[in-house]
Amino acid sequence: METLLPPRSLFPPLSKPISNPSSLSRPVSSHSTKFTKPESPVPRNLSTNAKQACAVGRRNMLMGGLLISGLMVSEANLPTAAFALTPVFREYIDTFDGYSFKYPQNWIQVRGAGADIFFRDPIVLDENLSIEFSSPSSSKYKSLEDLGSPEEAGKKVLRQYLTEFMSTRLGVKRESNILTTSSRVADDGKLYYQVEVNIKSYANNNELAVMPQDRVARLEWDRRYLAVLGVENNRLYSLRLQTPEKVFQEEEKDLRRVMDSFRVEKI
Repeated sequence: METLLPPRSLFPPLSKPISNPSSLSRPVSSHSTKFTKPESPVPRNLSTNAKQACAVGRRNMLMGGLLISGLMVSEANLPTAAFALTPVFREYIDTFDGYSFKYPQNWIQVRGAGADIFFRDPIVLDENLSIEFSSPSSSKYKSLEDLGSPEEAGKKVLRQYLTEFMSTRLGVKRESNILTTSSRVADDGKLYYQVEVNIKSYANNNELAVMPQDRVARLEWDRRYLAVLGVENNRLYSLRLQTPEKVFQEEEKDLRRVMDSFRVEKI
């Protein structure tokens, strides 16, 4: 996340006072006087070739500026996927609650989303990440083994997702699958679990229809959910990523970089 120049005078300089007072009553001519901007003085010894060289230099500078401006505008209108080859990440560090992670630079923070921290892609609104952790007063985690194996932890993560996405609408059906579960020891020497699930949501186009053939289910959304779990400070920390399945295929490398960057810290 400039000093203003004083505006040029809107009036011409005052002329020398008229000695004949009677001339003040002379009618004003119908032709208005034109005031032209004085040209910058040019040294007398400046040759024609030098003048042309200066003109070419100014023209090249102008064209270069226009080219850079056009590039900036064109990049601003392109989707995020267009810059997947050169991603830029920022690091978020919470020393008070004890965690850190990296996220894409163009993602924006959204407040009041219910999580401890929440970031979202400004273009793909269904793509976001959040951090949640348990309260040490309600549960005390010593290690990830308190959750069981990565497979058992994956089942708990999936149940939590399905509970959060429970719908009261008629004709809504959810299909879910655990894609992968794994564990790793990061460079901080701590154990982390990683869970990936896919959830699809279907809804009937006419949920009030009497005949079953009139209730045709259509796909509402198809999303990939990725979670990284870690334990520290008697808390269970969870980094959660959500993205449409099609977007995941394009940005998998960047999203996995976010997952691998997650760390929990002693406070």
